[in-house]
Amino acid sequence: MVKLHVRDVMTTQVVTLKETDTIKQATVLFALHNISGAPVVDDDRHLIGILSETDILELVMKYQDQLHIDHPSLYMLESPMDDTSGDEDVKKASDDISNTLVKDIMTRTVLTTAPDAMIADVTQEMIKKTVNRVPVLERGVLVGIISRGDIIFSIYKKKR
Repeated sequence: MVKLHVRDVMTTQVVTLKETDTIKQATVLFALHNISGAPVVDDDRHLIGILSETDILELVMKYQDQLHIDHPSLYMLESPMDDTSGDEDVKKASDDISNTLVKDIMTRTVLTTAPDAMIADVTQEMIKKTVNRVPVLERGVLVGIISRGDIIFSIYKKKR
């Protein structure tokens, strides 16, 4: 039986973010590429952190909690972030969220792997640490990413 390595399954065309990108830019990138998170890298593709939809939703809910104290009937999730016709406090919170920098909310401690790691080992760590994607580094440089979806797809792809 052939043992799968990370390099056999990983995505090499990785959508990345810079730490100076805004949350609005990150959210648009997520939507355009149909992804739920992305590594944050410097100009040399060294990993700085990772940003996920969870990080963004936690930020939104933090503003929602603050808004709820003064205005119990207002909800951030009921109107688009770029809606300019609503309540002034909601607009201010939306602007603050949209203009927050990725570096301010990204996760800095990131589970990583190497291309030659075994899929089974990475899968076990992903489940244990409840992460959906793991950046793949070679000599400290981002060379790919492996997601739960990549692993699941490979299970069926190899059995045809």
